[in-house]
Amino acid sequence: MSDHLMNTYMRQPVTFIKGKGVWLWDNHNEQYLDALSGVAVNGLGHAHPKLVDAIAKQAANLIHVSNIYQIAEQSALADKLCEVSGMDKVFFCNSGCEANEAAIKLARLYGHNKGIHNPEIIVMDQSFHGRTLATLSATGNRKVQAGFDPLVSGFIRVPYDDVDAVKQVALHNPNVVAVLVEPVQGEGGVNIPKDAGAYLEQLRAICDANDWLLMLDEVQTGIARTGTWFAFQHTNIKPDVMSLAKGLGSGVPIGACVASGKAAEVFTYGKHGSTFGGNPLATAAGLATLNIIEEEKLRENAEKIGNLIREGFAAELKGVLGIVTVRNAGMMIGIEFDRPCGDLVKMALEAKLLINVTAEKVVRLLPPLVMNEAEAKELVKRLSALIKTFLSQ
Repeated sequence: MSDHLMNTYMRQPVTFIKGKGVWLWDNHNEQYLDALSGVAVNGLGHAHPKLVDAIAKQAANLIHVSNIYQIAEQSALADKLCEVSGMDKVFFCNSGCEANEAAIKLARLYGHNKGIHNPEIIVMDQSFHGRTLATLSATGNRKVQAGFDPLVSGFIRVPYDDVDAVKQVALHNPNVVAVLVEPVQGEGGVNIPKDAGAYLEQLRAICDANDWLLMLDEVQTGIARTGTWFAFQHTNIKPDVMSLAKGLGSGVPIGACVASGKAAEVFTYGKHGSTFGGNPLATAAGLATLNIIEEEKLRENAEKIGNLIREGFAAELKGVLGIVTVRNAGMMIGIEFDRPCGDLVKMALEAKLLINVTAEKVVRLLPPLVMNEAEAKELVKRLSALIKTFLSQ
């Protein structure tokens, strides 16, 4: 590894040089099962031929042109996103934190347009919205905020999955303009509300009653990860604003802030922008991604295989001391331990398996949406054996 790279990552001692489907090969030609997908990015797996073809064709024609001009690929992807979400307008950027920055700016402008001079946004404990100063300030994790004070003001934090706490804020703070929440908390430990549908529906009702915006961070849950295009589609509600990234470009950097109804009209000329956001290459990759998910029925596969993986681990780890629970929302799977389990990442890598540990005690699995039953069973087999070894030490 180069000495000239900033020391911002605790990198694992492996270099991957090629991939196909759910498999990766390192520079020693060792084969690994990928159960992380670049942290929910490579939903189509690696080197999907239709995606490769779409990217290559677009690169041969036009990689980038300024947003000063009309961009056909950008318009096509915006149309497709609004078609599958039922929402109205899209702003394209380059990442999840940029999508959340756009949402935060939109909410503040919405408040100012209503005459609220110090607009505030309700956010959740254990949340993660990004590493820019504003999204870091919205994040509910003091560990990642440490050292970056003073944080950006304008955020009111409440416990996740606690509707009463939101209602209390509504009673006492006239400056609130929006609620920003993840339908499932990814970095926080694959935290799923006790009744996910009721939680979002009640937040929707509170926002409607107070003329607030309901803003869903679907950076990790979106793009078929939970078995529907977006996690909110498991409910009967629609957000005012939704942030997307990760799986949208299947590895080509792209983010999107999607808005509906009154929120779709808040940004006007000159209020926001991006040099690279929505360029031809990124949006061609995004459109190809959505089309492939549709053609190959990967939403249905995410629900089926995600449930199969959870059931497999539940059976393999039943009665194993140290396991708290196994939970999933489609292909977001969390295995919670009663102790820190970070050592499993290294153990898994040695066993040629890619996993992640978050919130110290949760193994987080985010397999490619293309994973089949045999590969899912192989994942359960390999990781269950490692977990039993780890817990017996």
